[in-house]
Amino acid sequence: MTKIRFAASLLVLAIAGLSFAEDPKPKEVTTDPADPSLPVDFKIQGEYVSDKAGAQIIALGKGAFQAVVYAGGLPGAGWDGKNKSLVAGMIDGKTAKFEPAKGKRKYIAGSAAEFSATSKFPPEGQIDYSGTCDGSELKLASDDGKSLVFKKTDRQSPTLGAKPPEGAIVLFDGTSNSAWTGGRVDEKTKFLNTDGKDINTKQKFNNYSMHLEFMLPYRPDARGQGRGNSGFYQVLMYEVQVLDSFGLDGKDNECGGVYTKAAPKVNMCLPPLTWQTYDAEFTNAVSEDGKVVKKSRLTLKHNGVVVQDNIEINGKTGGARNDPEGTPGPIQLQGHGNPLQYRNIWIIEKK
Repeated sequence: MTKIRFAASLLVLAIAGLSFAEDPKPKEVTTDPADPSLPVDFKIQGEYVSDKAGAQIIALGKGAFQAVVYAGGLPGAGWDGKNKSLVAGMIDGKTAKFEPAKGKRKYIAGSAAEFSATSKFPPEGQIDYSGTCDGSELKLASDDGKSLVFKKTDRQSPTLGAKPPEGAIVLFDGTSNSAWTGGRVDEKTKFLNTDGKDINTKQKFNNYSMHLEFMLPYRPDARGQGRGNSGFYQVLMYEVQVLDSFGLDGKDNECGGVYTKAAPKVNMCLPPLTWQTYDAEFTNAVSEDGKVVKKSRLTLKHNGVVVQDNIEINGKTGGARNDPEGTPGPIQLQGHGNPLQYRNIWIIEKK
């Protein structure tokens, strides 16, 4: 092609509004569910329900997914607590195509082709499904011809937006971060942002009931502790994990777990960029003569479901302050390099 003809071709493309430029790369981290740059992957990820089962579709980045199919219904809403099936998916235009998860896989592997949402692969109860999802409906069929049709659902915590009762200390209501050391109030959203740095209450607490709401960022290419990691520290001694562990087993280092101490009874983590709640009942340890005579106890509801039932916490978790157990301390919202957003935080002190 001559230079003149090539230039003419470029002119025609320009007039037609076409371009040789590549599509912009998706953001590594997204914090706004209304961000217009979010890929179609974000629309497809999420929770789906049928009359016989539930499904959670995890976005793994670059158009890849894994669907976890739960016998009986979603976690905390009908799942039998035992049987799961894993299905691998890949974007195809505006839909995703799914086939049975096969090959050599390991828990939360970096490669989507090796990723497993369950520690045991294949999981107990595995049924080989194939199908499609368009972001509103998931259709699956098994090898023996049985079919399931799931509708997308957006679960909300029953305590979302809970108002502080009389006598509660309001730690954050969208107007000021004056109760905290660190943290930033976004002028537009009125949310409390960690900006990846730890923030602590100025006031120290001992025994209390507490409510907070948090939103995890969308980081589909990340895995494990890199996926929206934060922490909700009781008296800056005991970390309740905050992490995008949507669709995973639910371990002590995942959302709803007491870090390295106690796994949640059920993984109630919702998809990233969804508002979630923690409601905690905490009783601090008691020490006499430098020895702990009564250990700290915690009851925790994650999105309205009890995931820690009056557990005894056997010692401090990582990142705790150096003071002895049983002393009052601040509440910490850990940054850990991730842009976590919080709102509607209040606490009721108890004797």
